Amino acid sequence: MLINKGVASGEVVTIKTTAGEEIVAKLIEETATSIKVAKPLVLTASQKGIALVPFLFTTEPEADIEIFKGTVMVLAPTGKDAADTYIQNTTGIKLV
Repeated sequence: MLINKGVASGEVVTIKTTAGEEIVAKLIEETATSIKVAKPLVLTASQKGIALVPFLFTTEPEADIEIFKGTVMVLAPTGKDAADTYIQNTTGIKLV
């Protein structure tokens, strides 16, 4: 059995919203009412399978985004493969 250790600042996390969106982002800060993240990407279907695209297209790419907890169903650590893909997409660094 795996024990969920929760999430920590600086970690890549997955957020599932009440609208059904699945967001992958770097956690900046969690408060009682909100979750602040950097470089949020959302999962979407593409011709080649699942893809990560910007969560917001019209904000500054480096702006931190605050998501209110009233719209969040799940906040969990992102699995290693998905986190590695996220890091590669947001930094250009390919993890081996």
